[in-house]
Amino acid sequence: MGEQTGRTAGGPDVGRVLVVVPTYNEADNLAGIVDRVHRHAPAVDVLVADDNSPDGTGAVADGLARVDDRVHVLHRGGKDGLGAAYLAGFAWARRRGYDAVVEMDADGSHAPEDLPALLHAARDADVVIGSRWQRGARVLNWPWRRLLLSRGGNWYARWALGVPVSDATGGYRVYRLRALDAVDLDGVSSRGYSFQVELSRLLHRAGARMVEVPITFAERERGSSKMSPWIVLEALWRITLWGLQDRRWGRRRPVAGRWP
Repeated sequence: MGEQTGRTAGGPDVGRVLVVVPTYNEADNLAGIVDRVHRHAPAVDVLVADDNSPDGTGAVADGLARVDDRVHVLHRGGKDGLGAAYLAGFAWARRRGYDAVVEMDADGSHAPEDLPALLHAARDADVVIGSRWQRGARVLNWPWRRLLLSRGGNWYARWALGVPVSDATGGYRVYRLRALDAVDLDGVSSRGYSFQVELSRLLHRAGARMVEVPITFAERERGSSKMSPWIVLEALWRITLWGLQDRRWGRRRPVAGRWP
């Protein structure tokens, strides 16, 4: 693994950056995504966290790692959910001294072309969310039902939890490791797509500086989506439960600039 400090596209104010890409049956998409990441942010490292994909995604990742020391592979035992894969990636980054981690889907919905803007914003923030609902963002090839569901779900999360972001469910993010260290990741209960909402809630309560950057979000062109009605219902149930807990215990006010 390359150990160069300050080797990232974000510059010395961001430090060493690791892009965590969870995969399950993404063999057709992975090489293209990694190539695009390194074309637009050549100094970042990439960690492919593969959940033992039966289509050979892990082998594709190993091949990429053999020819590029910026690519690393974490082979996991089986399909255990998006949240679990990211938590494993965060722990991997912490053990190796990275300063920031990026969440990015392997299916092309998160454009690597937007990564430099997210890293630039991270110089003055603890958490950067690539937002589908900020002015200037674009959402491509989504049917109106998906658009309505996402907008409605994010409105509900903001109302129920008081998290001041427009896209609490968005999965294209930059986290400073120092911010993640301020929350109890071992206590994170979500393993599916509600993982993003739970981290938004925990980091907001811990006083993280959270900003949003508009992105272009596109529906995948190859492979099958992992979204299902059960995932949506789980997210709504968890948001409601967290909202009730926050009201019972009293929301903590965020403290700006908690970390140096």
